[in-house]
Amino acid sequence: MKMRFSGTFFKHPRHLFQLAILLVTVGIGLQFYVYVRQALGTQAITVQRPPGVEGFLPIGALMGWKQFFLTGRWDAVHPAAMVILGWAVVLSFVFRKAFCGWFCPIGTISEWCWRAGQSLFGRNLTLPAWADKPLRMLKYVLLGFFVWAIAMMSIDQIHAFIQSPYYKLSDVKMLHFFTRMTFLTGIVLVVLVLLSLFIKNFWCRYLCPYGALLGLFSMASPTRVRRDAKSCIGCGHCDRACPAGLPVSRKEVIHSPECTACLACVEACPVRETLALSTTGLAPHVWSAPRTAAFIALFFVLTVYTASVSGYWRGAVSDHEFRVRLETIDAPGNTHP
Repeated sequence: MKMRFSGTFFKHPRHLFQLAILLVTVGIGLQFYVYVRQALGTQAITVQRPPGVEGFLPIGALMGWKQFFLTGRWDAVHPAAMVILGWAVVLSFVFRKAFCGWFCPIGTISEWCWRAGQSLFGRNLTLPAWADKPLRMLKYVLLGFFVWAIAMMSIDQIHAFIQSPYYKLSDVKMLHFFTRMTFLTGIVLVVLVLLSLFIKNFWCRYLCPYGALLGLFSMASPTRVRRDAKSCIGCGHCDRACPAGLPVSRKEVIHSPECTACLACVEACPVRETLALSTTGLAPHVWSAPRTAAFIALFFVLTVYTASVSGYWRGAVSDHEFRVRLETIDAPGNTHP
């Protein structure tokens, strides 16, 4: 089955799921924008600060998890950031890098870009191996830098950072990345979009440290794409369908950290039950696209609900404190520590 960027594209369960998550993300962003606008005024704040926006603070989440593992103290400023990162890591343990292929809004936009490019130009470019392999290491280099920087921080430094005025407004700083975009930032984003039109998942494949982290955890996952060599006819449809460019037709089991459990290779196979995304201990062909979407959605909802009822989802910064700090967001004391 060849997916085209057309009306039929959004009939596929994974693409519908991605669209739903993207719309929810946009809704969260709009709610946060309204909240900040109201906080800048003098009237009563009528909307809540949405915790989901903290999903865009993975570096703070890493610091929070280090603090938790060393002291047992949970980040009370941006607790949802820790919850979302923790959920994505556990999902990777269980279900490969499904966060990237099913849930991540940036991954969704990246996929739409290369599919649009494929539709406009008839094909996408494939970099030669001598360029592709070193470029794929860039995201691990970026991940290594962030991990090293956080590892070098003492627990007192991390606690001071989490309690700093900067971190308490870091989600607003992220909002300003878009609402106060500089010329250089705009140019970089345009270049990334243009590259993504021609090269499949350019950002995800070469530059995303979040995906690199989840890919490392996914290598321990009991869920893998498996190929029945006896029934395989060697047509290569799976190789061409794989967004990550993995040699599915030449492997009996896919171990690569690039696999996002998207099921594209499974659905492209013309021979029934030759390819399967399967989990050790479960039936070989249990994971269809609808079941995968239902599992990821249910797992996320249960995680957020558990965090909410246990007090680990909403931050402790009050509307009053937020409003007071927001008045001086551009002051020198609110710069990065």
